[in-house]
Amino acid sequence: MTTRTRRETLTFHHPFRLAGIDRLLPAGAYDVVTDEEMIEGLSFASFRRIATMITIPAAPPHHSSMEMISVDATDLAEAQRQDAAAPSS
Repeated sequence: MTTRTRRETLTFHHPFRLAGIDRLLPAGAYDVVTDEEMIEGLSFASFRRIATMITIPAAPPHHSSMEMISVDATDLAEAQRQDAAAPSS
């Protein structure tokens, strides 16, 4: 099966939460990696998402470390929507 990896940087302007992460994440830029696999048998190239991961600052006391956490893409999209809808300071 053919797979591909997409990388993007998402910027949050306000602190936010994601399901499965037990702390408030600070505003800032976050690297997101999405793995997708090709759907076989179609007459055109089409991919389905199989994993989404975000790189976040490690929990205290390891502030200088980063960790990559699997997240639900729907939860990530909802966090982006809430960030965009939040009033600016």
